[in-house]
Amino acid sequence: MAASRVLVLNSGSSSVKYQLLDMRDSSRLAAGLVERIGEETSRLKHTPLLGGGGEAREQNRPIADHEEALKAVAAELAQDGLGLDSPELAAIGHRVVHGGKFFTQPTVIDDAVLKEVERLIPVAPLHNPANLTGIRTAMTLRPDLPQVAVFDTAFHTTMPESASRYAIDVKTADEHRVQRYGFHGTSHAYVSRKTAELLGRAPEEVNVIVLHLGNGASASAVRGGVCVDTSMGLTPLEGLVMGTRSGDVDPAVIFHLMRVGNMSADEIDVLLNKKSGLIGLCGDNDMREIRRRIDEGDQEAQLAFDIYVHRLKKYIGAYYAVLGRVDALAFTAGVGENAAPVREAAVAGLEELGLTVDGELNSVRSDEARIISPEYARVAVAVVPTDEELEIAQQTYALVAPPEDRNA
Repeated sequence: MAASRVLVLNSGSSSVKYQLLDMRDSSRLAAGLVERIGEETSRLKHTPLLGGGGEAREQNRPIADHEEALKAVAAELAQDGLGLDSPELAAIGHRVVHGGKFFTQPTVIDDAVLKEVERLIPVAPLHNPANLTGIRTAMTLRPDLPQVAVFDTAFHTTMPESASRYAIDVKTADEHRVQRYGFHGTSHAYVSRKTAELLGRAPEEVNVIVLHLGNGASASAVRGGVCVDTSMGLTPLEGLVMGTRSGDVDPAVIFHLMRVGNMSADEIDVLLNKKSGLIGLCGDNDMREIRRRIDEGDQEAQLAFDIYVHRLKKYIGAYYAVLGRVDALAFTAGVGENAAPVREAAVAGLEELGLTVDGELNSVRSDEARIISPEYARVAVAVVPTDEELEIAQQTYALVAPPEDRNA
C-alpha cells in the first residue's frame, strides 16, 4: 500500500488545529492545537494517539506566527516518530472556509487555487486570510507533498438557484458575488451520510434535516445525499440564533441603527457577529450555563433559550416543507450532541410532523451515533457526533491516493 497518512490543518487567525490520521483504518495518530499565535504567551497542546494514546504535552511560550506554529507542530509529531518528512505522509488537507461558486469539490492546491481563494477574501475576511497563511506555510515546509483544500461551502453548491439567490437586483448580485453560500459543509456532509448509515440505508435513499449546533449554528436540508438548502448565507451570520451571532434579522435593522443610533457599519458588524445571539440576549453563550440559570429561575436566560428554540423550530418546519418527506432529523456539534433539553424542546409540539424524542434515550450521554426517538416515530431523531477532521482527511485521501488504495 502507498503512503496512507493525512495531516489535517485548520488554520484560524491566531490558531492552528490539527490531526494526523491513517486512512487505512481512519485511526488518529496525533491531534493538537496551537492557540494565541502572535501573543505574548502562546499555547501548544499535543496529544499522541498512536498505540492507544499517551500523555498530552503542553508548551506555553511565544509563537510569533503560523510558520513558527507549524514548525512546532512538526517537531511534536517528529518526537512521536510521525514527522512531516515521513514517507508515509500522503498529503496535507486544509480546511478552507469560503470557496465561492467555483470550488464544488476538494481541490489540489496550486497557484491558481491560491489566487481564487485570495480573491474570495472580501466575502470571508475573517477566515480565508488565515486559511491561506496555513496553506502557504505548509507548502513551504513540504513543497513536494500534495496539499488539498476542502471547502466549507462546497457541500452547499448543489443548492438550486431558487434557494441560493437573494431577491435583489440580479446585476448587482452577480457583480459583487452576493448569494447564499452556506458553511459548515464538511460537517453537514459527514452527518447526513452517517445518519443514513444509522438508518441502514444508502444516502441516496434518505432525506435528512441536519442541525449543526455549536457556538456557530446552521441547518441544512439534504435530499438523497445532496444539499438543497441551508441556513447560513453570504456569510455565517444568517440563519439560526448562535452563541454570539444574531442569525436572521430584518436588513432594515442595520439602516435603523445607522440613522437612529448613529452606529457605523463596523460597529453594527461587531454587534451582529460578536455581541448578539445568546450572549446578547442573556450575557452567556454557553448553553450549560444558560440551563443552570434557567434551573435557578432566571427569566433572562429562559427567554434567550426560548428564542433559540423558536428559531430552530422555524427552520425544522421550513426544511420539512422544502424536502416534502423527512426520514431523519440529526443533531450534531457541541450543543446538538450534548444538550438534551435543546433537542427535546426543538421537537416539542411537532408530533403531527412525526417528530418526537424518547425522554430516556434523549438523556443518555454517549460519543456514539444513536437514535433518540421511540420506535413508533415516523421520523427518526438522531444524535450524530460530527467529525470534520475525518471528513477532510477522507476527501483529501480520495483525491490523492492511487485508485487501488482509495477504498482499501
